[in-house]
Amino acid sequence: MKNIIVLFILFTFSLTAQKKSPYQIFNDKGKKVSYKKMLKTSSKTDIVLFGELHNNAIAHWLQIELTKDLSLKSELVLGFEMLEADNQNEVDMYGTDKIDQIGLDSLARLWNNYKTDYKPLVDFAKENNFKIVATNTPRRFASKVFRGGFESLDTLSNIQKSWIAPLPIAYDASLPGYVKMKAMMGGHGGDNLPKAQALKDATMAYFINENIKENTVFVHYNGAYHSDFYEGINWYLNILSPNKTRVTISLVEQKNIKKLEKEFLNKADFIIVVDEDMTKTY
Repeated sequence: MKNIIVLFILFTFSLTAQKKSPYQIFNDKGKKVSYKKMLKTSSKTDIVLFGELHNNAIAHWLQIELTKDLSLKSELVLGFEMLEADNQNEVDMYGTDKIDQIGLDSLARLWNNYKTDYKPLVDFAKENNFKIVATNTPRRFASKVFRGGFESLDTLSNIQKSWIAPLPIAYDASLPGYVKMKAMMGGHGGDNLPKAQALKDATMAYFINENIKENTVFVHYNGAYHSDFYEGINWYLNILSPNKTRVTISLVEQKNIKKLEKEFLNKADFIIVVDEDMTKTY
């Protein structure tokens, strides 16, 4: 009997040791939580900010899975950092079958990894008649701020100004994320580098706020840096829609996914830790 028990224990241990999990979800305090918990919490909020690593395969898979599962519980609006506000008309035309994918490719400025990483989300929204929102500032305007500060935006036409957050852009240079960004660049770009980032954050928050609908969940996909530690887009949403509830998700990579590293604590409501060996999409 003892031999049978020993063999059972060894067999169970062997199976456990062979299990490979590519990710683990934690809450802001570093406690392990289930996907089911993240889904349930996300379904009961007004806005979900899904902060991704742009080239992480698990991030993109979880984005489409979470979106599909949320759609079973609520109507959705989907917003994308990866789509720029001056291409909203083209996005609308694609969503209503007035142009096809070839047309969208030729008319809109799509990221190089659009077809593999974001098209599934856009097509899911299209198939389910969910609003698709291009939330980001046109990249040339961010470059304009990098070169000449917020003042350079005053020269934009009224139509061009409709593609960014209303001027003047609120800005807090002391926010840790902006301070860190400036430090990481060794001062290159001066104060204008974080200001260009702030223009993107402010614009994304503005178009999220403009397109929130009652009894829906607005799911926004953005680089994690735009919403980590409740800054960036969050800071502007606190100004624009303080009464709207939000859930933030961030994705990080670690060698060991079993325990959240201290530097990532409080990074978001849900922190998805992915094995650092995970395949990249580009």
